[in-house]
Amino acid sequence: MASESPDKQLTKMRHSAAHLLAAAILELRPDAKPSIGPAIENGFYYDFDFGNTPLSEEALPAIEEKMRELLPQWTNFSHREISAEDARELFADNPYKLELIDEIVGKDETITLYTAGELTDLCRGGHVDNPSEELGAFKLLSLAGAYWRGDESKPMLTRIYGLLFPTDDELKAHLTMLEEAKARDHRTLGQELDLFTFSPLVGPGLPLFTPRGTAIRRELQGFLDELQVPRGYAPVVIPHLAKAALYKTSGHWDKFKDNLFHVRGRGVDTFVLKPMNCPHHTQIYAAQLRSYRDLPLRFMESTAVYRDEQAGELLGLTRVRSITQDDAHVFCRPDQIEHEVAMILEIIQQFYAAFDFSLAVHLSVRDPKTPDIYLGDDAVWQTAEDSLAAALDMAGLMYVRDEGEAAFYGPKIDFIATDALARRWQLATVQLDFVMPQRFALSYIDENGTKQVPVMIHRAILGSFERFLAVLLEHFAGRLPLWLSPVQAAVLPISDEQVLFASQVVGDLLAAGVRAEIDDRAGSVGKKIRHAESMRVPVILVVGKREAAEGSVSVRSMGKDHGVRTIAVAVKEISAAAAERRVAAF
Repeated sequence: MASESPDKQLTKMRHSAAHLLAAAILELRPDAKPSIGPAIENGFYYDFDFGNTPLSEEALPAIEEKMRELLPQWTNFSHREISAEDARELFADNPYKLELIDEIVGKDETITLYTAGELTDLCRGGHVDNPSEELGAFKLLSLAGAYWRGDESKPMLTRIYGLLFPTDDELKAHLTMLEEAKARDHRTLGQELDLFTFSPLVGPGLPLFTPRGTAIRRELQGFLDELQVPRGYAPVVIPHLAKAALYKTSGHWDKFKDNLFHVRGRGVDTFVLKPMNCPHHTQIYAAQLRSYRDLPLRFMESTAVYRDEQAGELLGLTRVRSITQDDAHVFCRPDQIEHEVAMILEIIQQFYAAFDFSLAVHLSVRDPKTPDIYLGDDAVWQTAEDSLAAALDMAGLMYVRDEGEAAFYGPKIDFIATDALARRWQLATVQLDFVMPQRFALSYIDENGTKQVPVMIHRAILGSFERFLAVLLEHFAGRLPLWLSPVQAAVLPISDEQVLFASQVVGDLLAAGVRAEIDDRAGSVGKKIRHAESMRVPVILVVGKREAAEGSVSVRSMGKDHGVRTIAVAVKEISAAAAERRVAAF
């Protein structure tokens, strides 16, 4: 018999722990109404209705202790099938279980109960055989509010999160990582470093970027432009709203209709804030008759899209309602796919070389067992998948082939970055699309005078600026590389007598393209140095009486003293280091 995969076994352990949590809660709070408790990444959760007597995080140690007290009696999970009538009688006082029962009945599925210890719960299964011996190392982590079934119109429940790993060492390692992640939280760093803010008058999920935060965004955009424009990508500009008909034609209406911001105008047309840019770009293509000689056409744009995310799901810059996409769309012939994808892969590799990330590459293709769920001709799909694989091989990139993970409209390549805390982030992506050009009746005239449908390539290098900045801040713990730092050099006069000279140094730095500022506030130079270091300024230039007399500066970087330089030499070294776009460049 084949052994079970470690991931599947771990999922069973975590799901079993969720049942154990429910049992402990019912021992301590018999009035509680359990709802659902799945396994999730790194652990599990269970949602409860505690009525008018809410639970506080101070209760978590006692709940965890009760779980450990019950565990030795949990030597197995038994299950039985039950009729809907009996199930409703068993859970008569629990509206959440009753709703789940109705849902199961509506799908004509079997209702099953699982029992361990004194707990009998409505469940589909997926547990370890002997929890007392197999459950691993667990810890309750936190509480959160969660709407029942994620619906804001339904009751708010209390979600209890727990961690579970196979061993104590793995659990301790993860807890250590969480502490480090807390110290690196981009929301805290964003406020400390004056990069972005949120306003209750503007609205949740709508970040406002300060001059410092904007400097980072502009630097990223400039880097992207340098990589793309010489390769034939043409900037375009589109409006931030459109008629609903545009998204009904593209197919996005069905997918995003519950997340659209509707705009009321004076006419009869329905407008929405754009959730995606690609439909607009198709209309730029459609504005002219295209020949095979015109292709490929490469449109690029960094612009905001808007999605009405639920308030409870918003999280700093990683989940927002205003999303600035690094977007580009290529319209090409099928025989051009491989070359265009190879060019995009070059851009991605050059871009991420400027950051200390390791990248894993995934090629998502069709599942040959379910060909009917994918739109498009089999021959075109095969050409597309072969072209993506050939481009990856040509680039010398190792990749994982994921069957069944392709989008219904075409295969794709995803780049997964691993940050300093070993967390994985899906960032860059290249996606082939055969469907949208057909939906919009896009065409070109081939060399035989025949009308053909172009292939559309969606590609993102950094994804969204907001999310990418959050990833960067946490990866670097706020200490961004010199080239990307919002303030690259701080000039600190020791006394008021050197303020004029320090201002001249700042002027020379600015003229050389270095983002610099002066700290001419009252206070000791030591205090100014500590402030500059707390703001993660990579280069600190101290000027006192001697430096002002000699036309020089004392250079500090990363807490180290680099000695005295003339102004000209210091400016040249800093500007040259910033231009290198390396993580450790000074």
